[in-house]
Amino acid sequence: MDIAILSVSLNVYSTRRIAMEAQKAGHYVELIDHTKCSVRLGHGKPQIYLGEEDVTNEFDAIIPRIGAKVTRHGAAIVKQFEMNNVFSTARSLGITRARNKVRTLQIMSRKGIPIPETLFSINPDNIGEQIRLLGGPPVIIKLQEGTHGQGVILAESKKSAKSIIDTFYKMDTSILLQRYIEEANGEDIRIIVVGNKVVASMKRTSDIDDFRSNVHRGADTEAIKPTPKEQQIALNATKYLGLGVAGVDLMRSKNGPVLIEVNASPGLKGIEEATNINVASHIIKYTERNALRRK
Repeated sequence: MDIAILSVSLNVYSTRRIAMEAQKAGHYVELIDHTKCSVRLGHGKPQIYLGEEDVTNEFDAIIPRIGAKVTRHGAAIVKQFEMNNVFSTARSLGITRARNKVRTLQIMSRKGIPIPETLFSINPDNIGEQIRLLGGPPVIIKLQEGTHGQGVILAESKKSAKSIIDTFYKMDTSILLQRYIEEANGEDIRIIVVGNKVVASMKRTSDIDDFRSNVHRGADTEAIKPTPKEQQIALNATKYLGLGVAGVDLMRSKNGPVLIEVNASPGLKGIEEATNINVASHIIKYTERNALRRK
């Protein structure tokens, strides 16, 4: 089977691991830098070009690893492959939904998935009321499209919260506010879903000087077995967004687990090292089953 990994470089750990497992399984695998791809429309059948090379019909499946800065273009390239009946481990719509935290939380709320109390607005005139609606400080302020813990701020006082929120509004930056889950103690859970199965899970604990529990920010990790409810939340969230592979982040609140966000291109380094589970192999096996069925 011929597989394309849509990623900017094989130097990225997750991309390299997926490529290695594809080759081990006997597949031809090629890196396609989606930032260098173009789509030609209006001249017969739409075509996808990598530079000057037509790659429209070269692959049985694609595995998108789309970065935050090029989400729209990357999703458009994925969509074109989909329209040419190429299997993708992540639907283009799922990629764009997952990248926007508000859109993700709106879908989860509508489907009955528990989420933290959240508020989003663009009104700079009632910031105090917005903070009050969340029960007062401390509050979490997030960029709607941040990744790896970037653009996530803990405002511990009303004064600091108002100052930060006002600054973002004046910069015309889309943000959301969330109630701070103090009882989580700087911990969250990352669950990797592949297809309709939870394949790996870990707990991440933030550094003593940072409330964010992202591996990229130096969080400690350990393998865990999520509760049945946590597994069900992760499976449903992945399905509702239309993803085949996802990293689902949860926190344990006093009212039970709540979904924080869903990542359509979850990193593999932290989870594979913490759990000693070959997540990349699970992704390749999932790709095999579905691409062959599609064919």
